[in-house]
Amino acid sequence: MFITMKHEMKQRYRVFRRGWGTYYYEDLVTKKQESLHTGDKDEAFRLVAAKNETDKTPGFSLHLARVYWKAGDPVGATRTWQHVMDEIPKLKRGDTQRRWLTAIKDKAFDPIRNLVVLETQAEHFLKVLEWACVSTNIYLRRIHNFALDMNWLPWPVIPKKRWPAIVFKEKRAITWDEHQKIVAGESNAELRVYYDLLWHLGGSQTDMATLCAEDIDWSTRAISYARMKTGSQAVVHFGDTVEKILQSLPRTGYLFPQIACWKESDRGKAFIRRCRLMWILSGGMRRKQSRKLNHTYTCIARRSWPPSE
Repeated sequence: MFITMKHEMKQRYRVFRRGWGTYYYEDLVTKKQESLHTGDKDEAFRLVAAKNETDKTPGFSLHLARVYWKAGDPVGATRTWQHVMDEIPKLKRGDTQRRWLTAIKDKAFDPIRNLVVLETQAEHFLKVLEWACVSTNIYLRRIHNFALDMNWLPWPVIPKKRWPAIVFKEKRAITWDEHQKIVAGESNAELRVYYDLLWHLGGSQTDMATLCAEDIDWSTRAISYARMKTGSQAVVHFGDTVEKILQSLPRTGYLFPQIACWKESDRGKAFIRRCRLMWILSGGMRRKQSRKLNHTYTCIARRSWPPSE
């Protein structure tokens, strides 16, 4: 038995009921039929009426959807992207929190800071991304996804496949000759040994800077520590060269007492400065480009292992 909708204007969708009592709708253009998953007549007609309204006036339907959304979330009418950005660091800890606090200060986000989240159009985000760097693209994605996860957005501002691609510039590890120049030119004895140990162990700068004498197992000639970023346990076995380096370091506490107290940005600046002095980086290179060599010791073990003795 078919139950059709009677309107003066021709509608694209119509309602009908199957013999088992479930209501369906049919697209009169494509002839496609789908279940409305309801046996309630009034609900079925409301659902199809909404589809017909959307087909005729999609802009009005979008506006109506926002009205309903704001009614369910009263704060949504005034919630801005600055509010979203302020909430994210509260859920972070340590270095991750500091990076977020720095990232949300990016001037590229200024056009959307006071923009109401529910009134955001794709054009607003695309304007931010037009001249933005890779970091801005990454953090804007995270801010956008956080708003979605918190149900502060009814749907994505930009569909996942439509975001501008993240294109990283070429990265490379330093060579053995460059490492030798860095060590030979470093006047700070603790930094000199620190760079040498980084080359041989291949860990991250923060993990190596916070190594303790208690992390060394001399019987098995291994160093074990918890990675700062992931918390997973890392075990690195060492040979005669590393053993000589370790024997020159403190027997208790931090292996590098001064460097362990530095912020990661200070360690990075010291390394970049040394690279520039050794002509590994040109003085005119932009800061963001020069940072690429800041983490090279992390991947040295993968790129150039085993290192030259």
